[in-house]
Amino acid sequence: MKVENKVVPSEAQIAGFLEGDEDSPIHMVNLLKFKEKAEYEDGRDSDLSGAEAYAIYGAEVQAHIAKVGGTGIFSGRVSRLMLGEVEDLWDMVAIVMYPNKKAMFDMISDPAYAESAKHRSAGLEGQLNIETKV
Repeated sequence: MKVENKVVPSEAQIAGFLEGDEDSPIHMVNLLKFKEKAEYEDGRDSDLSGAEAYAIYGAEVQAHIAKVGGTGIFSGRVSRLMLGEVEDLWDMVAIVMYPNKKAMFDMISDPAYAESAKHRSAGLEGQLNIETKV
């Protein structure tokens, strides 16, 4: 099994996300891997770790999620791998419920979200974002 953490979805992944059932609630499972040191795209100096930069995003994104009718379900640090095998373990897991795909897409398309997402990009080495439905 090949595993590749990414920070931005490919065009094909976005197109696939926008297809199919648009009305059912979705739960996004986020497997997060942080950079050792935050790296901002605008080149600003920062003494933040990747986890600290992502924590800023995490605090800010709650309002963006609520604005589209979503809610954070769970987040926690990964302590160990109980079953299976991976080369590099993720640092954190987060689960967010959105009322539907459009709500999530509206959120990530909002310019106010893009401002908060600068901390996400600065802190993340990569992630897996897994769409699930009940």
